[in-house]
This record gives sequence, C-alpha cells and structure tokens, in this order.
Amino acid sequence: MTKRTSAKYKIDRRMGENIWGRPKSPINKREYGPGQHGQRRKNKLSDFGTQLRAKQKLKGYYGDLTEKQFRKIYGEAERVRGDTGEMLIGLLERRLDAVVYRAKFVPTIFAARQFVNHGHVLVNGKRVNIASYRVSEGDVISVREKSRQMALILEAIQLTERDVPDYLEVDNNKLTAKFVRTPGLGDVPYPVQMEPNLVVEYYAKN
Repeated sequence: MTKRTSAKYKIDRRMGENIWGRPKSPINKREYGPGQHGQRRKNKLSDFGTQLRAKQKLKGYYGDLTEKQFRKIYGEAERVRGDTGEMLIGLLERRLDAVVYRAKFVPTIFAARQFVNHGHVLVNGKRVNIASYRVSEGDVISVREKSRQMALILEAIQLTERDVPDYLEVDNNKLTAKFVRTPGLGDVPYPVQMEPNLVVEYYAKN
C-alpha cells in the first residue's frame, strides 16, 4: 500500500497550516508555501479568497476530494433542513474512509481511502470497498480478519497525536468501530479551525 506523503504535505504547505496535526508536516519547519514564489510576502486575502481557502482546507482534509465530489456533498447538505455548514460536516464524517481514519485503523486519511478500496473493511459484516460509502448511525465498521496484522494498523493504533471522538465506540482488540451518532462541527477533533460557514458563503456566491 503506497503512501501519498508528497501530496498531503503539499496541501499542508499550500494552506499554510498543519491541517492533520501530523508531527512530520513540513509546515512545522517552513511556514511558507511550496514553489519558488512560496516565500513572497502574503497579501491580505479578500472575502472571496478567505472563503475559497476555507473550502480548499476542508476539501483537502478529507483526502483532497475532487471539486465534483465535494460540490455534490455540499448540494446534499444544502437540501437538508437545518444549518448547512453543520450538515456538511456530518455528511463528510459519515464517509467510510473518514470513519476508518477516525477509528485510528490507519494513520492518514489517504491511507484510509486505499484501505477501503483494497477490500480490508467490513460494514455490518459485509465487505465494502467504496471509500465514499455513507455509514448510518448504529453501523459497525470492522477490519477484515485477514488484514488485522498489517503493519499499517499497528502503527496507527499507537499514534498519540489524535484521539478517537466520542461519536465512535472503538474496540482496538477486535478492531471494530460503532458509528454512534452523526457529529456536528463542535464534535469533530480537527487539529485546525474549520469554517464550514465560509464554505456555505463561497458556494452561495459561485
């Protein structure tokens, strides 16, 4: 299983923030963006620029989703009654790759996508290999028995840089996670501030 380290680190530097809270992020050493113009003085962002940055940061956090994927999820959140920003976060956190990442079965969201795609994950006892599969409250997500001794899993479980949120009930011995409830923004342990309200403003104008 390959690791897309260069891709995720490039996102960190483009955003100017360590968006996954990883100790190895280059932003910990170089707070400027990538490329030959990365060290130029930063100009103050316009309202549009601030909204775009908020969208890019949230989209990048979940494995750098394509614009088409992210826009589709936003469209679903917009159609549901309630706060669109909160609904957006809830839908993103219900993605199977996001749940696998939150349960600490893998070290990164990129690894979670591959882990699911390669058929290592079961939902309610049935194999699901679609990373965007949407889990429901009460679903039990587990690692296939043949996959439980993978070094990737053992590495992830020992990570101290992030905790399992309380909307999941995780059994590290059985490598199972129950999705208890759909979280809101305040429930999700983002290492940096996410601003879904600015994402809503961005799409409202574009």
